[in-house]
Amino acid sequence: MAAEQQQAGGSVWTRPQRPRREQPALSREQIVAAAMELLDAEGIDALSMRKLGTRLNAGATSMYSHVANKDELIELVVDEVYGEIATQDPAEASDWRTEVTTVAQSLRQAFLRHPWIASVLGQVGMSSLGPNLLRLSEQMIGALETAGFSLAEAERGMNTVSSYVVGLASTEAAWLTVLARSGQSQQEWVDAFWPAALQAVQAFPRLSRLYAAQSEGFDVDSNRVDSFSDGLECILDGLEARLRRAAE
Repeated sequence: MAAEQQQAGGSVWTRPQRPRREQPALSREQIVAAAMELLDAEGIDALSMRKLGTRLNAGATSMYSHVANKDELIELVVDEVYGEIATQDPAEASDWRTEVTTVAQSLRQAFLRHPWIASVLGQVGMSSLGPNLLRLSEQMIGALETAGFSLAEAERGMNTVSSYVVGLASTEAAWLTVLARSGQSQQEWVDAFWPAALQAVQAFPRLSRLYAAQSEGFDVDSNRVDSFSDGLECILDGLEARLRRAAE
């Protein structure tokens, strides 16, 4: 079995699918759903083919008829997360900024629902070939191209927005994971953070003024949402400026 897994290599999206029996005992959809449940409940450290097989009450043969190894399983669950993101037909979108904002917000929320994703993005192989991510990319590029960007510019715009959202959401997801492991509430964490932070930045006047202002009535959830929205607006303003210059 180990030799067979090694030969499979590459990506679940490029490996030819093994022939299925007429009545397979286990479907790929069942495997992915169970893996998502395990990851959401216990995190990435809990994921193993053995533990997943136990959860599904399935033997190794049933599992490996769909995924050659854990890396392929991770590719599948990551693409499943991308499948949760809301999109709109570019032809029906009245405003490209609204469409891109909707996708960006939905992408952030998907990452926060599944915070384990922050720790696996570097392990997903050819994730860009996943059907859900391909659908999302097509929709985003379509919205930007319909707005007047060239196809190449639309791709660059999509990549810029996606990089911002994935980077920030991954940081948020990682923090939420650490917070959950600590057993602290958000308020307990904030109460411990600000005195230490204010002490640490005393030698830095700008940071001192900034932290002092932010520490008064600080709300973690509102700050995260506001920071995300403001940063996204900066990117969209830049894209809109490029669009106006191209039309001049």
